[in-house]
Amino acid sequence: MSKVFNFSAGPSVLPVEVLRKAGEEMVDYRGYGLSVMEMSHRSKVYSDIQDEAEQLLRKLMNIPDNYQVLFLQGGASTQFAMIPLNLMNKNNTADYLITGNWASKAQEEASRYGEARIVASSKDKIYSYIPQTTKDDYNPDADYVHICTNNTIYGTRIAPDNIPDVGSLDLVADMSSNILSEVYNVEKFAMIYAGAQKNMGPAGVTVVIIRDDLLGNAMEFTPTMLNYKTHADNGSMYNTPPCYNIYICKLVYEWLDKLGGVSAIEEINKTKARKLYDYIDNSNFYQGTAKKEYRSLMNIPFICSNDELNAEFVQQATARGLQNLKGHRSVGGMRASVYNAMTLEGIDTLISFMQEFAEQNS
Repeated sequence: MSKVFNFSAGPSVLPVEVLRKAGEEMVDYRGYGLSVMEMSHRSKVYSDIQDEAEQLLRKLMNIPDNYQVLFLQGGASTQFAMIPLNLMNKNNTADYLITGNWASKAQEEASRYGEARIVASSKDKIYSYIPQTTKDDYNPDADYVHICTNNTIYGTRIAPDNIPDVGSLDLVADMSSNILSEVYNVEKFAMIYAGAQKNMGPAGVTVVIIRDDLLGNAMEFTPTMLNYKTHADNGSMYNTPPCYNIYICKLVYEWLDKLGGVSAIEEINKTKARKLYDYIDNSNFYQGTAKKEYRSLMNIPFICSNDELNAEFVQQATARGLQNLKGHRSVGGMRASVYNAMTLEGIDTLISFMQEFAEQNS
């Protein structure tokens, strides 16, 4: 089979080393005689897998001891309800910075449980930039402030050096599409959450990193399964966890740790993104859609001059093994999602095809 490069926005490319390791251990996990898929989650061998996954993630992100690490289900979208149910518990109000579809959906869901005030939004320019705010823009009575650090659809990001100044308020971040891609200081956040299917593993696991003092204050009518304390008190095993998915996450964490950690992959990611952005910017054929100062390292949308060329590009690219490059319908064109596991070879192959396509259609 010819080589394929997967530029999907999610579920996304996984490291080949991880897939091979999983294949080797599929039928018989390390002499235990069972696949991880069929193990009891109460067995010591599985418990060790989940404990190792947590410890590796703590190491990679330098997570302090006063934060819980939870492996949950329901995707980041379930967090849109869990966050207000658990955190909007003092003044029944929270502030939301709207930088894309997912931030907007989070705000809409939160408004069912209290006041979810929009501090600023970039919807006026199709979410092509990050609104800049000051501490005075935030409600001092807000129970928390919610941001999304990377916008999968529109290709913008809140970089570690551009985290909003919210003063003493609790900052909650959806890091679904750029967790582990560059170094963020966890202590700047009260809570971080992320679906696994971009940089950590297969769909089906959601990681929540939450400060201890935020536990135990859920609204009275909060369902048991939507209460963070339920999962913290039970080691993420109140019900059967997605065992195999967590196992794959552990393998990804091992791969990243062996590579040199988040700081090492950050440099690789910056090199990959710079290569592709430089080609787009110096081309007379392609155009990036996100403002340069807010560009994502993970999701790179670009367009040709018309829809017909965009469609032809996607069709020819797919035939050449460059898969899942079609852009989101709200932006159009193409989108190259270049998560941690995307190789430099994949970037070079894409650029080579882009050059060829531009020459043929100029």
